[in-house]
Order: sequence, then structure tokens, then C-alpha cells
Amino acid sequence: MSSAGEVPSVSAPARLSSALLIQDSCLRFMSRMGILQRRGAISYDSSDQTALYIRMLGDVRVRSRVGFDPEGKGSYSYLCIDFRTLHSCSDSASSLIPGPGFSSAGPVSGRRLRRLLSFQRYLHSSRLLRGTPHLNPLHILDEDYTGQAKCMLERVATWNFDIFLYDRLTNGNSLVTLTFHLLNQYGLLELFQLDMVKLWRFLVMVQEDYHSLNPYHNAVHAADVTQAMYCYLREPKLAKSLTSCDILLGLLAAATHDLDHPGVNQPFLIKTNHYLAKLYRNSSVLENHHWRSAVGLLRETGLFSHLPAEDGLKMEHQLGSLILATDISRQNEYLGKFRTHLDQDDLCLSNASHRHFILQMALKCADICNPCRPWELSKQWSEKVTEEFFHQGDIEKKHRLEVSPLCDSQSNSMANIQIGFMTYVVEPLFAEWGRFSDTRLSQTMLGHLGLNKASWGGLVQQEGSTSPEELEPSSPAFFTMPTPAVTESEPESASAAEPIAVTTATATGETNYKEIPQGSKES
Repeated sequence: MSSAGEVPSVSAPARLSSALLIQDSCLRFMSRMGILQRRGAISYDSSDQTALYIRMLGDVRVRSRVGFDPEGKGSYSYLCIDFRTLHSCSDSASSLIPGPGFSSAGPVSGRRLRRLLSFQRYLHSSRLLRGTPHLNPLHILDEDYTGQAKCMLERVATWNFDIFLYDRLTNGNSLVTLTFHLLNQYGLLELFQLDMVKLWRFLVMVQEDYHSLNPYHNAVHAADVTQAMYCYLREPKLAKSLTSCDILLGLLAAATHDLDHPGVNQPFLIKTNHYLAKLYRNSSVLENHHWRSAVGLLRETGLFSHLPAEDGLKMEHQLGSLILATDISRQNEYLGKFRTHLDQDDLCLSNASHRHFILQMALKCADICNPCRPWELSKQWSEKVTEEFFHQGDIEKKHRLEVSPLCDSQSNSMANIQIGFMTYVVEPLFAEWGRFSDTRLSQTMLGHLGLNKASWGGLVQQEGSTSPEELEPSSPAFFTMPTPAVTESEPESASAAEPIAVTTATATGETNYKEIPQGSKES
């Protein structure tokens, strides 16, 4: 492993050109060898009874006597999961109607029951039938689009980077191309002797396992978080302290932090008795699934197979520790620890555990940084996450389940959700991050946050539905939900804490972002 400050410095244009050439040759080689078609793989970690890594071909749906029928998909064209895979609670079972193909004559035979560790496997059925992924890398895009994408990558360190535009210019391949570019720019392929074909295949599989029809939790969100993480890694305190291994793990964690997200939150999975909730004992259910899914892809592609087994396992566990930190229900735990370190001024970035903690905080910031972006970008994220919230609420109403907080479109508005989220979740976190890294970038983010919050308040007042004194929720309890206690057998890295928890991240407001200075590489 590399020591602090060991990251090589190479000019951005040279790195960009090299990355695109590598992507081009990598895809052609994979196409010739036919390795874009994936085979199933199953592995088991004997040290952890919950660590099952399963990748299978074909229909891997979970059948049950009672389920959610997919009727109504047409009105929500983005719906990406078949809710028949979710088991209903016993007290609401009588209100649910079995979907097509479900038998009401007793339980299904064990032979037909299969675990679903990737919702995408059910939706897309078989990779052999689909052939190669429907991805169009930069080298086969229109020349004008390719040129614009290259120009955008030269500005990937700027805070007003438009990930939506970049995703269009790369024909929906923003996560693959951006992550590959950043890893290559840091020289991590050479430092860790990463096989270019394996890396490219891993990133393609990661992007594919995000649900593209989710309004918010999709590959574009992952690319946006990865770009934000890159901005934080360049902050002076981190840039001079992080090792190459820290940087590699930080970027991979950002790219995979919401892998295979079903578009519903943890409370929904718990109250529908979903098998993932049972597998992870109702604690950090989604985050554990994201981590295990990422590890499954790492093992399937063999990206770290050339490393000593001990090093590979250590990197997998550190990756999990970073992803588990994004559980919003553990916000108070991490924020309290961060605040204590800052008050005591005892953070020492030459200490590996302190560097890892700062990476966790950086990933948490990147995951919910939408309210700190310019209004033109931030408002789009607010609309997307609200759409996802309200759709979950509609599903819950339809099947007579208790509607989750923030998911009822009748009692919540996008503006009030964003104001509450900014007040009780985003502002406290970024205020402490600003104390830790008092740079131009931090000032930029806090500036946007304040202006965006004021803009949402202005929109509410314009609608005339709320008086100024009612703009913010009267109590942070509105954004708090209990987290089940952790059992003794729970993995240590997945332990629960006193939570404050909005079901997901996003937000922002209105104003001219040009009034705010933009963070730069000199921040």
C-alpha cells in the first residue's frame, strides 16, 4: 500500500487522453473475448453468517402467496421493482391482492423459492438473452458529444459541474466514464496494478445494477456523489494526508454507495417483511445490501484478485465501513463524534483510523450535498427525490400500509420537505465540515445552502399556503424515526445509533449561483 502523499501528479489533458484510449481498447478487447456476458457466481464468507454473495442468471424472483401486483406501472413509468418480491405484514395481508401468477392455495414449494440479492436480475431476466449491456462508451458517440464530454471532464473539480449534462453527453454512461477517468487521473491503475479490462467491466456492472428508472437513486446520483467526493478529496487537509488506498476506497465507495437501491426506504422493507430486512436484522438494511452487492461485483470481476487475500478482505471491509456510514439514521452518531473531535482539536490525519473517519464524513457530505449545489442543479434533485418519496407513499396507500414520513403527497410539499431537510440534517453536517475544512469550497457550499433554503421559503410564500413563521417544521422530530436495536450477532460495522433520519437525501432552492464563489483546485 502507498504512503501519504504518494499519488503521482500527471497533467489533466494527458490523463484524460490516456483514459479515453484505455476505455476504447478495453471495450474492443472485451467485445472480442465475449466477456461482457456475465456468468453466475456464488461465494460465501465463512467468517460472517450474513455475508452471502450471489450473482445468478435467469429468473430469480421471490414468490409468495401474497404480493403487490404491478398494476399501475403505466402511471409511474420509472417504477423499477416488482413489489411482488415484498412480503406483506401479517396484519395487512388480508388487504393485499395477489398479483398475476401467484397461487392462493398454500405456500409455494421450496424448489421455487429463490433469494433475490439483485432486483435487476428479476427485471432483466437473463443477460444471455439481453446480450452485451446497452452502453455506448465515448468512442462510439457522435464526435461533437465526445468533444463536449472531454471538455467537461477537464472541469470535473469545479463545484458547479453539471452531472445531468455530462450524463447526456456520454449517453447515460456518466458513472462509468467519470469514475474510470478519476481513478486513472490519480494513477491508481498503475499503483495497484489494476487490470484495465476488469476495472472497466466492474464499472459497467456497477452502473448496470443501479435502477435507471428510479427518479433519484440511480447511476446519475452515484456519479454526482463521486464527483462531489473527488472535490472533497482535493481539499488541502485531505490532499496532503490521504494515501492512494484511501483515495481508491473513497472513489469506489462513492460509486457503489447506493448499488441496487430498490427505490423504497428501509421502513418500507421492514413493514413488508422483505427478506433483506430479515437478513440484516432491520439494521442499515439498504446500506448493508449496497455493500454486499459491491463486494459481490468485486469478487465476480476479480478486480482485487491479484492482491494478497488479506489485503483484499481488508479493502472489502473498509469499503463496507464507508458505505454503512451513509445510513442517515446514524446521523447523530457520526455528527456527534465529528463535533467532539473538532471541539477537542484532536484529529490527526497521520492516524489511519482518523483518516478513515474523515473519509466517512466526506462520503456522508457527498451523499446529501444536493442542497449545497447551485439552484439549477439542486432543484432538479429535489424534484426527483420528492417524486420517489411520493410514489412510495402512493404504493403504501394503495395497499393500506402506514404511509412513511415525508411520503404523503397530501400532507407534504416539496418546499417544506426541503426546508426541513436542510434545517435538521444538512446544515448541522456542513457547518461542522466547514469547521474542519475552512476553504473556499466550504464557503461556496454553505452560501448555496443558505440561498437555496431562502428560495424554497420564498416559493412557499408565493403559493400563499404557509405563513412565514410556519415555513420550518416546529420540531426536528418530523425528520426522526426510530431505528431497531442491534442484536448481539449484528456485524460491528452495522451497529445502530440514536438516529435522525430522513429517508434519503436532496434539496435546494432558487437564486443566481454566480453570486457565490466557486470552489477550485486551489480551494
